[in-house]
Amino acid sequence: MKHLSSALLVLSVLLPASSLPLPAAVEHPNIIFILADDLGYGDLGCYGQKVIQTPRLDRMAAEGMRFTRFYAGATVCAPSRSVLMTGQHGGRTRVRGNGPGATGRGQELRADDVTVAAVMREAGYATALIGKWGLGEHSSPGGPLKQGFDFFFGYTDQVHAHNHFPDFLWRNDQREELPNDRVPVGQGRGAGYSTNRVAYAGDLFAAEAIKYVDSRLGGAPFFLYLPLVVPHANNERTRALGDGSEVPDYGPYAERPWSNPSKGYAAMITRMDEQIGRLLDHLHTRGIDERTIVFFSSDNGPHLESGHDPALFRSSGPLRGAKRDLTEGGIRVPLLARWPGRVPAGTVSQGVASAADFLATASALAGFDPPSRLNSISLVPALSGREQEQPRHPVLYWEFLERAFDQAVLMDGRWKALRRPTLPSPPLTAEAKTRTGKIELYDLEQDPGEMTNLADQFPDRVARAASLFVSERSQSVDWPEPER
Repeated sequence: MKHLSSALLVLSVLLPASSLPLPAAVEHPNIIFILADDLGYGDLGCYGQKVIQTPRLDRMAAEGMRFTRFYAGATVCAPSRSVLMTGQHGGRTRVRGNGPGATGRGQELRADDVTVAAVMREAGYATALIGKWGLGEHSSPGGPLKQGFDFFFGYTDQVHAHNHFPDFLWRNDQREELPNDRVPVGQGRGAGYSTNRVAYAGDLFAAEAIKYVDSRLGGAPFFLYLPLVVPHANNERTRALGDGSEVPDYGPYAERPWSNPSKGYAAMITRMDEQIGRLLDHLHTRGIDERTIVFFSSDNGPHLESGHDPALFRSSGPLRGAKRDLTEGGIRVPLLARWPGRVPAGTVSQGVASAADFLATASALAGFDPPSRLNSISLVPALSGREQEQPRHPVLYWEFLERAFDQAVLMDGRWKALRRPTLPSPPLTAEAKTRTGKIELYDLEQDPGEMTNLADQFPDRVARAASLFVSERSQSVDWPEPER
């Protein structure tokens, strides 16, 4: 495998034997990673959805591999994307929350962070980001063009990305005006909603992705990161009008006896499904289908913020919780992988994997040694049908600082520990600062819905979790651990 340049070598000291090389005859593929925004584990037909139609993603699962125990990096957008891009779990990645943090810079990557895009560019790939970034503005070191991407089209700011009919998007570092008007709501740049609704961001991203694929025909392999904004709610429109499910039309759900927000929620997902189908068809038409691996996942569990009826769709499937929870419904998400002739069709991986694993996986596919000191394990063995050779994480860690200080750890792929503080809202009294929730323990092999707390029966595992809650978290100036 090729090695990192001196600019990246500083992180490549303790590389674990976690990635296996591709067979020598395999050409390093184009890599497309599609990320839905707030799509639940149960929102796709291939994961048990009965109401919302997702035929193309269901077909993608049938033509490739479906993971049943894949975890997002966090339970909200920005830290989850930070984990995906940096290969470090939520206790070590740079961005750990959706807000500015203690320093005002808590939602941006820094110059010394190493992203998947930077590694892929070092490996000789062209790199593009089309969609929602959310990890730094152009003027900051976290801007997409400063974090390894050659091309960018979309939103830099995640509050701006709430608006699915924006009045502008960014093309590289230039503002591109769109024909939508905007009624401002809130303080976020570009936040609000449109009344004329001309240009839908999801349609623009779908067209731009196909255009980008065409621009790379005959060139070096490419890495396309396609983080969509569906089915995230326009929170500002929900507050103003009671309906945050923004979509050009209700499609096959127009005549359903549902509320408009529920029709819109379903229509957003089905429209996204159709767009992904067109992209997959285009890869085939252009003759690069067998040289391109496509991943599809979500950044966290389903939201409850558009005014839709969550009970109608059961978006978390059999899991408990949703976005902003560290129970399985907030962090376990779909992962599909399709690479004709390489990823065995119609297969299911039941092994535990994490969004942090994408960095090592992409590096291995590119024939490149990834940075080490990460929480990233290459999934190439599983993707190649060699599940028995796939290394696994002994520990996965998550945290959520924006409600109090919730923590979760998964031990040996089976034992899930949660600590959810009982702290009241600030300002905190001296007595209240000493209060914290007890550690809960669940056996996910027997109880994936986390219904039976086994903490009293397994004090040794609870003690191990308590130790991991400390050791798996590095201190962060931007996101200090709250007082207990």
